[in-house]
Amino acid sequence: MTAAAAQADDDLAPIEACTISRDIQKFDLLIEDMEKELGERWGDLGFEDGLVFMSGPEGAELSFVAIAVDAEDEPDFDRIGEIIKAAKRAGTKVILIAHDLGPIALHQLLRLGADDFVPYPLPDGALHEAIERQKKAAAATLLMNTPTQPADGGNHDGSVLAVHGLAGGVGATTLAVNLAWELANVAPDREEPLRVCLLDFDFQFGSVATYLDLPRREAVFELLNDTTAMDSEALRQAMMVFQDKLDVLTAPGESLPLDFLTAGDIQRLIDQARYDYDYVIVDMPTTLVQWTETVLNSAHVYFALLELDMRSAQNTLRFIRTLKAEDLPHEQVRYALNRAPGFTDLSGKGRIKRMAESLDIDIELLLPDGGKQVLQTGDHGLPLAETAKKNPLRREVVKLAGSIFEITAAEMAA
Repeated sequence: MTAAAAQADDDLAPIEACTISRDIQKFDLLIEDMEKELGERWGDLGFEDGLVFMSGPEGAELSFVAIAVDAEDEPDFDRIGEIIKAAKRAGTKVILIAHDLGPIALHQLLRLGADDFVPYPLPDGALHEAIERQKKAAAATLLMNTPTQPADGGNHDGSVLAVHGLAGGVGATTLAVNLAWELANVAPDREEPLRVCLLDFDFQFGSVATYLDLPRREAVFELLNDTTAMDSEALRQAMMVFQDKLDVLTAPGESLPLDFLTAGDIQRLIDQARYDYDYVIVDMPTTLVQWTETVLNSAHVYFALLELDMRSAQNTLRFIRTLKAEDLPHEQVRYALNRAPGFTDLSGKGRIKRMAESLDIDIELLLPDGGKQVLQTGDHGLPLAETAKKNPLRREVVKLAGSIFEITAAEMAA
């Protein structure tokens, strides 16, 4: 029975799932288990028809697809990968049934987005358990579309401000930490204090914890490992609180691959943080990853930090080209120059102008060199406001926080 034939016959029950394989007869145990689980409510397609079907509107109506592959299918992995991607775009769960595949081949298919894996021959009850896991995951995803109401009332609809260093050592974490702290203190007389959180998304070498002298907790890894189960309480428990004003999600204690989290994981984190906080500051890794697009699309302002040197200029050019090639909203990026020349440095101002013109960007934020005090406060685990209030960099960050607050306050009043 094919999915197309099943749809053509009005007397048959609607198709709930589908198998996709080169030859379903080679997976007779899968046929038995699908009939046991779904009766006549499933169909079978080959790889070519499967790609067409999953790319169409009918694919979104399925609860899951079971893609059965063996060692002979390795030359078709590109097409199988396209089927998996099409299923993910349609929001359909993918269960991979693999027979005699090596670990490298299996890893390749799982990386393309398969939700679950069951070895073939199928162990007793294995397909049933995989289907139940996907039902629970789908229910959890649906629940996460409406973030949980936190104890304090929630629904802050917070502003997301991301900071991305375009080269190592340009001061992105320094800006993220100090901007978050200044926003937490920008309206001390406000009847209801602003809720501000800082998320360290550099899961390998994030240093927000160091800059604020906070421990890295095991709860962070537990949160990141299963974001589908996250709610306001889970997010808050994973965070550390700095001086009773700033909630911080530090990087995990152990370095994790940057692709450990998917774009969906990152979106859930941002959505929940926006619901719980007025301002969400995200410290991004220097590396561009799959979920950079997710943060870029979610951010109200995306600060790209650079310096007045050749490495920053070259990296900025690569950054812009990548955004344009992927048709991402590059116009949303706000470029900031750290360690900018002083007011009286006329030659430095000329260099800034030439750099901006050569890159075809507007450098909208000039951050002065804070000198050794910036390094010292970082080593002491404190923001500049706590140890060097009159530092020129701190003064500029205060202005930035004030302007952000004024803009968001005006938007809320409107």
